[in-house]
Amino acid sequence: MNILERYHAMEYGPAPEARNEADAWLAARDFSKALFIGGDWKAAGGGKTFDTSDPSSGKLLAKVSDAGAVDIDAAVSAAAKALPKWAASTGYSRAKVLYAIGRAMQRHQRLFAVLESIDNGKPIRESRDIDVPLAIRHFIHHAGWAQALDRDFPGHKGVGVVGQIIPWNFPLLMLAWKIAPALAAGCTVVLKPAEFTPLTAILFAEICERSGVPKGVVNIVQGGPEAGAAIVNHPGVQKIAFTGSSEVGKIIRKATAGSGKKLSLELGGKSAFVVFEDADLDSAVEGLVDGIWFNQGQVCCAGSRLLVQEGIADAFIAKVKTRMGRLRVGSPLDKNTDIGPLVDLTQLDRVRGLVAAGAKQGAVCWQPDVALPASGYYHLPTLATGVSPANILAQEEVFGPVLATMTFRNTEEAIELANNTRYGLAASVWSENINLALHVAPQLKAGVVWVNGTNMFDAACGFGGYRESGFGREGGREGMFEYLSAKLPLGPVVKPAAATAQPIEQVEGDTIDRTAKLFIGGKQVRPDGNYSLAVATAKGKLAGEVGLGSRKDIRDAVAAARACKAWPEATAYNHSQVLYYLAENLSGRAGEFAARLTELTGATAKAAREEVEMSIERLFLYAGLADKFEGRVHQPPARAVTLALHEPVGVIGIVASDNAPLLGLISLVAPALAMGNTVVAVPSEKYPLLATDLYQVIEYSDVPAGAINIVTGRSAELAGVLAKHDDVDGLWLFADAETCAKAEADSVGNLKRVWTGNGRSLDWASTEAAGDAFLRRAVEVKNVWVPYGD
Repeated sequence: MNILERYHAMEYGPAPEARNEADAWLAARDFSKALFIGGDWKAAGGGKTFDTSDPSSGKLLAKVSDAGAVDIDAAVSAAAKALPKWAASTGYSRAKVLYAIGRAMQRHQRLFAVLESIDNGKPIRESRDIDVPLAIRHFIHHAGWAQALDRDFPGHKGVGVVGQIIPWNFPLLMLAWKIAPALAAGCTVVLKPAEFTPLTAILFAEICERSGVPKGVVNIVQGGPEAGAAIVNHPGVQKIAFTGSSEVGKIIRKATAGSGKKLSLELGGKSAFVVFEDADLDSAVEGLVDGIWFNQGQVCCAGSRLLVQEGIADAFIAKVKTRMGRLRVGSPLDKNTDIGPLVDLTQLDRVRGLVAAGAKQGAVCWQPDVALPASGYYHLPTLATGVSPANILAQEEVFGPVLATMTFRNTEEAIELANNTRYGLAASVWSENINLALHVAPQLKAGVVWVNGTNMFDAACGFGGYRESGFGREGGREGMFEYLSAKLPLGPVVKPAAATAQPIEQVEGDTIDRTAKLFIGGKQVRPDGNYSLAVATAKGKLAGEVGLGSRKDIRDAVAAARACKAWPEATAYNHSQVLYYLAENLSGRAGEFAARLTELTGATAKAAREEVEMSIERLFLYAGLADKFEGRVHQPPARAVTLALHEPVGVIGIVASDNAPLLGLISLVAPALAMGNTVVAVPSEKYPLLATDLYQVIEYSDVPAGAINIVTGRSAELAGVLAKHDDVDGLWLFADAETCAKAEADSVGNLKRVWTGNGRSLDWASTEAAGDAFLRRAVEVKNVWVPYGD
């Protein structure tokens, strides 16, 4: 055989990563005492253990202690005991500890990488070159946040004891994403790794021992669903941070309803990978390989839906198939491996079942002619073509190496197909026309959009989703807010409305009777049920009647809010102008509104006038901030910039309380409008005439039809309808504690963003009841990654 023949016949030789250090580490430890609680290693109180195995062979790696409720209680107690001293320590002190953790991880990064690969199954190139370095980056990056906390987050402090539950697909990286910001904020932590992949978390606990982490600040408890439920339900935990499936996320949302616990959820995804006809196809193919076959497709933001423009579809699919035929499936410790095993047999069976179901629904599933290893939980990379938008492979998160393909004709269809999912975690847009890419990116309902790239992450840039992909962000400035709290000025306890109304004395006179209607889609309309609600003055006399809104009226109001495109698409300056005009027109009728306040609430003339003037001032405030509460540009250590764009949440339901009925309503509606949201407002049940008087002001203030909708009626009943409505994106609720808890529990249908007063109203007259804290709740932060250079 001559040299040329040898060149063409060349095959990759084996390039195994040595695992002797990892095996020595495994052999030296008693994993039956693997719970790290209060700085000590302990066995589970019930003596139970579970197996963790090598997915490439099925061989046992260790029997690990399985925490139960008693162990979680001990860990929470240790975290609570350590909290006061850790929270009171200086930012510099915490920064030194975080930096020490990062440096210690650097010294042991090869051991971390090998353990991650043998426990999870991901190729060593990924764990060595991506997971471990990025985990280290998070600790060093957040050391800076710890020291800058007082400067960058004035008035905020750590939320307290944090319960964190992480998945098996990125065991070490998810740990870093959770623990680093929590420690920087001054919180203490109880973290539960996934039972499939506990090993790197145990090694991390050893790093904590060596890095000066005070006892009890970090507690790591291995276990299954029982341990996770115990963390979620523990009354000593002030915040839950969960990464995992949407189904479990919904269970956690329901379990924490009414508890007052802060909650962030990073859940599943069905990310679109959109290729336009002017894209660099070869680059897009390589991006696609990274987007769907990275970590065997076991990635929440995997680009599992390929949307390719019709004119290039055949050529592009041909290139994809050629590239798939060259993917190397094999041992995760071989440096040449592209695709390793799935994490467990149960996951392999699930992927096989979904592929079979997709084929039964009409998809054509193609796999390359590649040999699989004789043992282990391997699945060939799979390309599904002929996929309809309703096919299970286009709608369900497979969490495996399976790509569903659809075509589109034009930009509008691409956006519609990309958004045709209940998820909203990430997306990838490929085009050589940057104008087109940046036109599409803001229209995609996803928390992260990559332009001509995929799977780009950094500690300085937020990550998180919309819709059923969860809420909250991890990383960067917005990720720090998840572990911080600023006390809002509490107002009175909100009492449930009386079951039976007191009789209202009729007013004698010759005035013309008037029943205030609902305000939906820019029009005053009668309630669907044709019932009304009598409203009393402070002296118990009849002040008037308002429409008694129902489920149908809320549906109509939500439909009007969703159909209003003029307001979300208007510029921030336009929002500002309209809010100024609204304030101007309210000012012109200040005397009338003050008189109404006095009539209904019994407030003195002076107090009523002050509330009206403060309402006008608040409109002015948000008019001025509408074009100033802006996003940021992050500069990650890569040839890219990340645009952290502020986008409206969408349709926000607002339920106002009875105290300061005019000011309270405006203090909620104004920031929502300022950020481009549309609103369905349920005003004070006791004093709704103040809201109905606003109709006329709204009508001649250039507010687009549907931007503000007002439905009067029973607050608790209407709040429940808003909570269950899956076309409502956010709900702000100031009602009695039972109504607030029920609304949080009922919001799980689409995991809408819910903000409640937990049974308390706010002191709306205070300066703290206005400003950035409210605007942050009115926006989603979308991170758009834009690479540059050749």
